[in-house]
Amino acid sequence: MGKQNIIIVGGGSAGVNAAKALSKTLDPSKYQLILINPLPYRIWLIATLRLAVTQDEALKSDIFLPYDKIFVNGNGKFVQGKVASFEASKEGGSVTLESGEKIDYHILVLSQGATWNGPPAFPSTESGVNEHLSSIHNKLVKANDIVLVGGGAVGIELAGEIKDQWPEKKVTIVHGDKLLLNPSYPDKVRRSAAASVTARGIQLVLDEYINEPETKEVQGISTASGTELKGADLVIQTRGPRPNTAIVSAALGDASLSSVGLIKVRPTLQLVEHNNIFAAGDVIDWKEQKQSIKASAHGRLVAANIQALLNNKALKPYQGSTEMIVITNGKNSGLAYFDILWGIILGGWFARFIKAKSLLVPLFKAEHGY
Repeated sequence: MGKQNIIIVGGGSAGVNAAKALSKTLDPSKYQLILINPLPYRIWLIATLRLAVTQDEALKSDIFLPYDKIFVNGNGKFVQGKVASFEASKEGGSVTLESGEKIDYHILVLSQGATWNGPPAFPSTESGVNEHLSSIHNKLVKANDIVLVGGGAVGIELAGEIKDQWPEKKVTIVHGDKLLLNPSYPDKVRRSAAASVTARGIQLVLDEYINEPETKEVQGISTASGTELKGADLVIQTRGPRPNTAIVSAALGDASLSSVGLIKVRPTLQLVEHNNIFAAGDVIDWKEQKQSIKASAHGRLVAANIQALLNNKALKPYQGSTEMIVITNGKNSGLAYFDILWGIILGGWFARFIKAKSLLVPLFKAEHGY
């Protein structure tokens, strides 16, 4: 009998951490660990807003890292490709790449992440990635009056990066709620976020929508209710991401997903109807905010549970995590929130120390073995 494949789809935080952990424990005489990702490198999305603004080549080299150091003792294989579909049964299945290549699996991990808008919306080809970055940067250079559509973390952080690079440019955030961020965070946090950005001259248009779905140059634009932003010459989408789960509904039916397209999982992060399929990261239906640190924890738990499943041992449930967020406002400001005690908010000094200066790049590189 040949080796059985353990396939991980997606090389983001969840997939990388699952692969690293499994490469330490899988018996290479019995199992072949395979990580599949469309690009030959992982992009540290947290730092891409600054990269789009600055085009800093040193930063780019630090946040586009290959998968060559992921597998401990070389116990694993990276396959560059995009999974177009998969088949499932109780005994295993197969994945099919866009190239037509078909790979059988014994256990499958779905960690293909989310589809973003605006600067983090990277194409799945290397040439497309470079063109995307150049296009966003060139539009920013030319613009004088920039409208960001979406006042979550991406919108707030991009606004701060733009103000760092071009203090003279007008920046407006249009957000479809009465406060920035989303209702998962207390109002006091959302008001603190607003105070942080308005202190830098960033304008807010709240409880309004702009229906323009693309990032593009404009000659003025109006909100859905008719509020005119006459001077606007660039609109950038900074809305939150959507789970990249079309292949899941195609393979397992719509019942495998929640109403917003997230994969339904058991506490062990196995799919509800499939013991040999796990999911992790931004694709899972779990009541928590989607963040890299949580996806990493999912990946490590999935790895431990796969090993337990192979050894006929009990699997462990995911316990969730404390909600926290650090939002930058350029290199020197921002805010942090920790959902402990009465809900702790820390200001610019903390955001600068923890994230704003480095964008957590050293942690990202260490995770990749660099």
